[in-house]
Amino acid sequence: MSTLPACPQCNSEYTYEDGAMLVCPECAHEWSASAEAAPGEDAKVIKDSVGNVLQDGDTVSVIKDLKVKGSSLVVKVGTKVKGIRLVDGDHDIDCKIDGIGAMKLKSEFVRKV
Repeated sequence: MSTLPACPQCNSEYTYEDGAMLVCPECAHEWSASAEAAPGEDAKVIKDSVGNVLQDGDTVSVIKDLKVKGSSLVVKVGTKVKGIRLVDGDHDIDCKIDGIGAMKLKSEFVRKV
């Protein structure tokens, strides 16, 4: 029996090797055999405005005045945000800002402290 993994798109068990690639004959999906060997490495890396890698729980500083949509409040330059949470979507960061409350920020407007 074959020890090749099932197709990640259609879960077909009839995959085969073609050089360094794995191929599914049912849906014609091709993927790298080395990618199967190291799962979880394709996680999205979120970086701040200067290229530092951000992680959950980091403290960041806002680098630009940001208007809060639907309000007259403004997040000022230099505001420190502690304990960020990284999320998927248009806005990368969930956080709480003192005096404003829960916010979603884009990573391009913050710098790691």
